[in-house]
Amino acid sequence: MGGPAVSVAYGIQLPVQSQSTLYAEGWEAGAGAGDLVEIARAADRAGFAYVACCDHVAVPRRLAAAMGTVWYDPVATLAHLAAVTTRTRLLSHVAIVGLRHPLLTAKQYATLDHLSGGRLILGVGAGHVAEEFAVLGADFRRRGAVLDECVDALRAALGPEEFPVHHGKVYDFEGLGQRPRPAQERVPVWIGGSSPAAVRRAALKGDGWLPQGDPRDRLPGLIAGLRRTRAAAGVEAPLTVGAITEPLYVGRPAWDVGRRTLSGSPEALAESLRAYPAMGVDQIQVRFRCRSRTELTDQMAAFAADVAPDL
Repeated sequence: MGGPAVSVAYGIQLPVQSQSTLYAEGWEAGAGAGDLVEIARAADRAGFAYVACCDHVAVPRRLAAAMGTVWYDPVATLAHLAAVTTRTRLLSHVAIVGLRHPLLTAKQYATLDHLSGGRLILGVGAGHVAEEFAVLGADFRRRGAVLDECVDALRAALGPEEFPVHHGKVYDFEGLGQRPRPAQERVPVWIGGSSPAAVRRAALKGDGWLPQGDPRDRLPGLIAGLRRTRAAAGVEAPLTVGAITEPLYVGRPAWDVGRRTLSGSPEALAESLRAYPAMGVDQIQVRFRCRSRTELTDQMAAFAADVAPDL
């Protein structure tokens, strides 16, 4: 694989595990665990920085036509895929941590990190489905404030201490031990969302930021504001800035891939995607138009071999 060193990492939100009508491909409806395993293995071989899985517990009937009801559990799914991969990291994009007590979340994700040899990235977000919060006894109206505290509580509960301590307004615990501990000394916490509150939360509390598919022209302003807020607060730790790219198709498609899809030669795609690191993005989440699992894994391999080296 020739070309200069890759200056921006690339990961992928897994298909099949989340089947909203807004983005799922037709073949995913008949796919299952075996397909997820093969796609994760393909990502591992091709040097993808992570594979990602979403989080919804229950979708109300009023939203089911758009969102669908296929939402695999992220901990179960990522743990299953950890056993068939060796390098690619395992990202929750995003876990709605306000739906669960932080010690429950910590138990699940610490075990995942332990079993995977330290490959977890915990992506968190506020959530948007009121009925989901109501049925689980969580406070939808205060979900932003609860998420802020959850991040602090999870920092403690996923840290090195067997008996973590957190005293907050919503959650209060000490003297309760949890093992196994995470394999990582510090589990990266990436904050999802593009609202002003989410961007501020990422700036002040995150190891990374996961925007919500913002158009390219919005990103430079959001990134600049993020870095200003972080600097003003005196937070000096590195921050991994992400972006979700347009749908991609490596090569000349023989079918209608949609007007928003970037397609063409590897050189043309690389030239277009270099706009992301140029604006300060550290990792891009790529997605590919495809009519089958095989076409998807072929696209992933072509991207890694022919596009990524020139990013």
